[in-house]
Amino acid sequence: MNKDRLLERFLQYVKIDTTAVEQTDAVPSSPGQLEIGKLLASQLRAMGLTDVTQDANGIVMGTVPATSEAPTVAFNSHVDTSPDASGKNVRPNVIENFDGQDITLAADPSMVITSATCPQLVEAKGKTIITTDGTTLLGGDDKAGVAIIMELACHLMENPDIPHGAVRVVFTCDEEVGRGVDHVDIGKIDAAVCYNFDGGGHSMVDTETFSADLAIVTIKGVNIHPSIGKDRMVSAIRATSHFVAALPPELSPERTDGRDGFLHPYVFQGDVAETTIRILLRDFETEKLRDYADLLNQIADKTSEAFPGATATVEIRPQYRNMGEGLAAEPRAVDFAVKAHQLLGRQAEKTIIRGGTDGSRLTELGLPTPNLSSGQHNIHSPLEWACLDEMVQAAEVGLEIVKLWGAEGV
Repeated sequence: MNKDRLLERFLQYVKIDTTAVEQTDAVPSSPGQLEIGKLLASQLRAMGLTDVTQDANGIVMGTVPATSEAPTVAFNSHVDTSPDASGKNVRPNVIENFDGQDITLAADPSMVITSATCPQLVEAKGKTIITTDGTTLLGGDDKAGVAIIMELACHLMENPDIPHGAVRVVFTCDEEVGRGVDHVDIGKIDAAVCYNFDGGGHSMVDTETFSADLAIVTIKGVNIHPSIGKDRMVSAIRATSHFVAALPPELSPERTDGRDGFLHPYVFQGDVAETTIRILLRDFETEKLRDYADLLNQIADKTSEAFPGATATVEIRPQYRNMGEGLAAEPRAVDFAVKAHQLLGRQAEKTIIRGGTDGSRLTELGLPTPNLSSGQHNIHSPLEWACLDEMVQAAEVGLEIVKLWGAEGV
């Protein structure tokens, strides 16, 4: 793998603002996703990939032609970045031969990446890492994955002597707002298996994700001038406070870890007349999402009772499902990822994600897609950083996976 080329691509990609926007019907949700997709498609064509397209929904696909009779393998990453922090005017800072010490970010001295909050920082000593300047996120989630796949595709095109089936490259949009696979044509991917480079650190193979739904709670009150509000005004804001206070604290992200699920109100909008709360429902056991929805409906009923004249309603929108069951149907998907690490003299760790990826939806749709490490750290934050050495390692794992499937034959 060409380490310098991989870094050059990564730095080019993170400087394009591709922040996803949740509350819009536009597809993709931000124009920067079309911009980076156009660039990626152009670069794939320049490498010599075939069937390179960027469709109207921003999805980019291309194919490394087969060099032997073997199953088609796909690789996926998403081009959008989280709306949790700004992705505009990203100024990446490359630190070579990192000393392993805490890092004070250049544009905001109050922003410090510490080993106390991110132990992986010490492990990066002597390696090349990339940080932000403290005012934006970096975008390693998931432009690290994008750069890894681009380097892997380029390496395969430069080495046609490697036996493999067709290798499909798939870049999606709006993963960060739960819509990454909404417009993906599984039939067009036409692969036996897919690998999603969207994981943290190194040498991890994610085999389970949360199952996830989104609850949109709408509370309507009665607004009137406060000077004549007695016995007439019904404040949706006060009713909403009652609703949120009724959520069990033991089911909050602050109180849960491991395989625990949670309810997470993360957006509040509104006024006296009407408010909206968005609540994440998460659990590794899909059936528990129904229990969470029932609980929210019970709280809505009690809120309406506590505030006569107010109405509280709950809308549940399915998002993604635990990939574990779908991966069990094609054990080679995970087995080959683990074996690829072994062939490189590394020990893979099978892990679970307290979140989701495009791999969750792709697996649900019938394309087994485990998630692999891509050198990301402290994601969704101006304290985000990425490790170039781990990105190279990820590309090497992808290459070994291609070889393993290439040995399978059709």
